[in-house]
Amino acid sequence: MMWYRDTPFVLGDEKHAHLQARGLSAGYGAFLVLRDLRFEVKPGLTVILGPNGAGKTTLLKALMGLIPRQGMVLLDGEDLPEKTHEIVRSGVTLVAEGRQLFPQMSVLENLELGGWLVGRAERARRLEQVLGDFPKLRERIHQLAGTMSGGEQQMVAVARAMMSAPRLLMLDEPSLGLAPRMVDELLAIARRIADNGTTVLMVEQNVKKALAVADRGYVLERGTLVASGPARLLERSNVVREAYLGADAADQTTAADAVSRRRKTTHTV
Repeated sequence: MMWYRDTPFVLGDEKHAHLQARGLSAGYGAFLVLRDLRFEVKPGLTVILGPNGAGKTTLLKALMGLIPRQGMVLLDGEDLPEKTHEIVRSGVTLVAEGRQLFPQMSVLENLELGGWLVGRAERARRLEQVLGDFPKLRERIHQLAGTMSGGEQQMVAVARAMMSAPRLLMLDEPSLGLAPRMVDELLAIARRIADNGTTVLMVEQNVKKALAVADRGYVLERGTLVASGPARLLERSNVVREAYLGADAADQTTAADAVSRRRKTTHTV
């Protein structure tokens, strides 16, 4: 049984959030990580790529108000608040790396926490919708979250985020440490959420699979954006490889790939 329903998600429809950032800088104390970033997150699924230490998680934390930020950030043309609870009220939510569930609480209790901003009746309605979208969670509704596998916990974390019916859903390394099958299911869920109207901004380590489900992408390196464009073009470009390996290593890898392709072609003929 799949973790999610094979029909469009019912939460988050007609949202289509549009986020714009101009001159965004952020860091930790005196240490500046992000430097004067300019980007936009259009309706659909946008992925942020880059090597370890590039500032990807810092970017999501800055947008979520978890660390101070400088510059202008607009959500649907209005200033994005700076305080986290106000950002959540504006329709933005983050599934952080590591899931951050309450392990000694049940799946039900964790999900209900995602709807804390609304009344009991609306929370019950959203819960029923989320369980319809994640039918396997209904089977585990009273199981302690801490007894579930990493992939199962990630599904709970995403479902909990959807309890707030967000306009913008941010995912930080959702596939980290998961089995390949769970990675495929999770990225498929992100795609379906975006297709149903909730804008998705995702930081992801699995470059190939992330670009396969994304509409657009940005490449972040040492706190600055070095490339952006449609996912299908980034997938064919060498710029992502250069960001992860360095230009010289990328050139060597590209040359090796070309030689390998020629050898395979010769062998086939």
